Amino acid sequence: MKERYEGIDGLKAYAILGIVLMLMHILSNGNFGLNGLVFQKLIPSFTNLVFLFMMVSDFGMCCGYYQKFKDQKIGVGEFYIKRYSKIWPYFALLCVLDFVMSPSKSALYEVFANLTLCQGLLPNMNISVIGVSWTLAVIFVFYLLFPFFCFLLENKKRAWLVFICAVIYNFMCSTYFFDESHIADRAAVNFSARTNILYCAVYFIAGGLIFLYRKELAEFASKYRVFAGAILLIATVAYFAVGGNTLTMLFFCVAALVYTLGCRGGVLVNPVAKFLGGICFEIYLCHMVIYRVLEKLRLVHLFENGLLAYIFTAVAVICGSVVFSVCAKWFLNKVETFLKERVRRVNHV
Repeated sequence: MKERYEGIDGLKAYAILGIVLMLMHILSNGNFGLNGLVFQKLIPSFTNLVFLFMMVSDFGMCCGYYQKFKDQKIGVGEFYIKRYSKIWPYFALLCVLDFVMSPSKSALYEVFANLTLCQGLLPNMNISVIGVSWTLAVIFVFYLLFPFFCFLLENKKRAWLVFICAVIYNFMCSTYFFDESHIADRAAVNFSARTNILYCAVYFIAGGLIFLYRKELAEFASKYRVFAGAILLIATVAYFAVGGNTLTMLFFCVAALVYTLGCRGGVLVNPVAKFLGGICFEIYLCHMVIYRVLEKLRLVHLFENGLLAYIFTAVAVICGSVVFSVCAKWFLNKVETFLKERVRRVNHV
């Protein structure tokens, strides 16, 4: 039976609000002319919450499949079908909508790459169709490698060794491999280190390590709530004081996830957080599509005042993303049910 930590949905919900509701992407595209600490430093920093998604993804995957792989209760084929069929229809729908809105030869190539779910294997991936899906592209590669991740996390000693190697690899990517000597036309292709699985591996491995110590960490976070909260606060302050490097981001993500394991109520465990956490990836993927719709309808700058225009766009995008996600999932479920019924009738005949 899959282990369930109620606070995880809340953590994902607040992370998606940090990325979408605070609108790092929309702030950079909308040209609202807003200045100050909040709009120039605080909001842009929320884009790094995607690394928290990566850590939570591995933790959640381990809760659902780690023991099954060890006990050989699930095959690789069954695992891939379960994971890819869960997100592919929705992602494919978004890709088609994006292409219809802005058709081009380049977009057609990129839609094909997206539909294979292998775009994360491209060197220097820079895809504009559902551009924010680079996070999902990295996670897709993680899905491909998950059976190998289970092997790496087979015991705590090996997991710690792998984590240390991942930290070193992340450092080497930043200081050696991801420079002009190793990546041709680095500036021209708008290269981003975080689209590479080796650079991001440290966050996935950290999520797996937390899974291996989940019982002890959950007990600690539950018993010493104030202390765990203080550590999270220190990690948050360190992130903004020192800067968003890998170590401070790791510190923050680990502290946030550990704190969440001990949650049994409060702001992280409630119906709204559970609802938003359940569709967080759908909201993340579609929010820029909703923004483009508002842009084409000339509603982004409905107000002359930049702050009012920003607030209106924020509310419209988050509400539109939630409605679209719920309706799209309902529609795709109906289509799936219809197709299954047709197949059943054909087989019966």
